[in-house]
Formats: sequence, C-alpha cells, structure tokens
Amino acid sequence: MNYKKIALIGAGAVGAYFIYGMTELEGIDFCVVAEGARAERLKKEGIVINEKTYRPEIKTPQEAKGADLILVCTKYQGLSSACDMLEVMVEEHTTVVSLLNGIDSEEIIAERIGAEHLLYSVMRISSERRNGRISFVPERVIGVAIGEKGICETTPRVQAFADLMEQAGLKCTIEKDILMNQWSKYSMNMIYNLPQAVLGVGFAAFYDSSHVAAIRDKMFEEVCKVANAEGIPLKQQGDWRSACLNNARFSTLQDLDAGRHTEVEMLAGALLKLANKHKIEVPFCEFCYHAIKALEEKGDGLFDYH
Repeated sequence: MNYKKIALIGAGAVGAYFIYGMTELEGIDFCVVAEGARAERLKKEGIVINEKTYRPEIKTPQEAKGADLILVCTKYQGLSSACDMLEVMVEEHTTVVSLLNGIDSEEIIAERIGAEHLLYSVMRISSERRNGRISFVPERVIGVAIGEKGICETTPRVQAFADLMEQAGLKCTIEKDILMNQWSKYSMNMIYNLPQAVLGVGFAAFYDSSHVAAIRDKMFEEVCKVANAEGIPLKQQGDWRSACLNNARFSTLQDLDAGRHTEVEMLAGALLKLANKHKIEVPFCEFCYHAIKALEEKGDGLFDYH
C-alpha cells in the first residue's frame, strides 16, 4: 500500500511543514485544497516558508476528489469548513489524518465522513507565522506521531504514511498507543500555551517563576483528573526547560499578539466539556478559558471606550 495522491487542507504553520517536504517530491501528486479568494491568493503569491516561496498546485475540493491521503491542518475554528470539503473529497479508499493536536478533532471529522477513514496523529513543531511568512527550524522539528486508534500493530496504512514521510524527508514515528500520545501533547499545550497566553511571558518564565510554575502544575493536575476519567493513565511530564528558547511564544500567544482568535475552544473548551461530563472541577482551566476569550474580545476592540 502507498499514497500517491496527497491533498492538504490548511496552509498555515502546521501545513507549511508538509508543503515544505512534498511540493517538489517526485512521483507524488500533491496539492493544497482551497476555494475562492484564498485559492486565488495562494496561486498568485505562493507560500513563503523559511524565506523560500513554494508554489504547490492549488485545487478545489471537487478537483481533489478521490485523494489517497488527505492531511487536515486547519485551525480548530476552520474544522467545520474542512469537513465540508472532506465530504466532497473522500472516497472509499481515502485515508484522512487530522494534525490539529486536540483530543476531539478526529471524532468531529468521523461524524461527517466515517471513523473508518481516520488515522490518529500528533504533530510536534515549533513554528511561527508572521506577516504571512512561516518559519521553523527543520532540525528542531520533532514531527508527526501516527497510529491507529486502539490498535498496537503497524497496519499497512500506518506504514504507508511513515514511508511517505521518509520519502519527503519529514520526521515521523509510529506509535502503539496514539491516544496516550495525543493526551500527552494536549496536556503540554494546556499547561504551557494557555497560562503563557494569559500572562504574556516567554517560555522560561515557567522555570524562573514559582508563581508561573504553580499555575502550570495546577493546570496539569486538572488535565490528569479528566484524562484518568476518560481511561487515559496520564502521568507527570518531565522537565522541558531545554526544549524551547527562553523567549519562545507558543501558538496561542502568537495568535493574540497578531490580533487573531485562538484555538482556546480546542484546548480549554474541550476539557471543560469532558470535565462537565465527569463532574470534575477544573477552576484553573476555566479561568484560562474565560481570560483568553476576554483577550480575544479586547483584540476585537470591544473594550475601546475612548
């Protein structure tokens, strides 16, 4: 089994990694799926990644129908539109991989196209989007973890994905317990992205301030309680001090810096729903959710009282 016809939805900070690796890959029919003004802009301007302009083929959902593999790399708030596209594009043989890094995007997609099409994944990349340009350090990218939900063995479609990534020079690992891996990544986003976005501080603050560290640790306790209630035996994470630059600003804070809405619904919003389901109190998560929502409103000009 192999994937030859590849379609990507979402040419942002995560999608850029695949555009970087697959646009000029021989023997692969690779395209970015877009419509309307966005499609015209991508065709005209291309996509600037690490100071190089890439010009992947741009197709409509109808033109990309029947792709072997579809990579969903949208923001969480764009997932509904992506599902509309998937309903047009997916055929019986199509595999879909969601790179959104939450804990519910696969379930949302499955409700629209069927769970049988989905491989589960986790994407680890530190990238920055500024002034329409995307940058990352290839050597520092951890890459994609891929696996089947509830299946430890490496299935043919998992191996085919790993083979494609190797061919493209992109980093990939096959995971036996992909749900645990997803929750582990999700917990890191929860305890670092969200407090950082509220406080507006660089990554090293989590290690230089006992107060910032205390917020992180309380957030992790809450995520663990909910994960355990969901049957995921999430455990304490290690020391990540050396993993990022001291001044690193993660995606949630990057969005606020740029005046964009964040993916707080994918992170805190999802945990609040599960916490309510299990009747678990998560006050630190709840505070971060409302604080970031308020910061989005501030960015929208809601509080401009002059």
